[in-house]
Amino acid sequence: MKGIILAGGRATRLRPLTKITSKQLLPVYNKPMIYYPIETLIRSGIKDILIIIAPEYAGHFLNLLGSGKEFGVRFTYEIQEEPRGLADAFIVGEHFIGNDNVTMILGDNIFDEDFSSIVQNFQGGGHVFAKEVHDPQRYGVIEFDKDNNVISIVEKPEQPQSNFAMVGLYILDNRASQFAKNVQPSARGEIEIPDVINQYLEKEELKVSTIKGIWEDAGTFDSLLRVNNYWAEKAKRNTEG
Repeated sequence: MKGIILAGGRATRLRPLTKITSKQLLPVYNKPMIYYPIETLIRSGIKDILIIIAPEYAGHFLNLLGSGKEFGVRFTYEIQEEPRGLADAFIVGEHFIGNDNVTMILGDNIFDEDFSSIVQNFQGGGHVFAKEVHDPQRYGVIEFDKDNNVISIVEKPEQPQSNFAMVGLYILDNRASQFAKNVQPSARGEIEIPDVINQYLEKEELKVSTIKGIWEDAGTFDSLLRVNNYWAEKAKRNTEG
């Protein structure tokens, strides 16, 4: 199993915080944001990690993270010249993935959840995760039938069919790169991640698990504040405990 962290993009919603640096380098309590997805992959037993970054911030990431030796892993870097959508990570990372399975996590998605058992026991197909949210129209929305089978996954629907968002961590076999190449850009000009995941669904090779722990997509001021407060409070509890 290899890992990919997608940390490109321009994060215009967080301006002026991101005017001179990458969103994924902003602080979340006492660490840069990207440390959290790195630690999520490492806790899952993944030692070979590709970090996909925007060209203007490449030096920042290299200075901060280096080769990965400090973390006990190996980092590889690829440049995403333009933010072409989340699924573009599987095209940019095609040679890195090779014949292996891959766990891809978004660089601004922060979890307090243990995925290690699912990652280590993954055999093939696709496995994604759902979390109930109050604003599902911001995300890829997962619709279930009465038996909790997945019916559809739709990106940012105006009228969501459920309150379950697909979180930014995806465990896929090595067909992910080819499936991403099959996707036509959406009206936003992006290769949408649900269009890749739905190809596994169509083949009846998709598993979906709900998560109970904390998940934040730290791409807005409010979510960034919440996740800072969460980790500050957790550190305080750990110190007092």
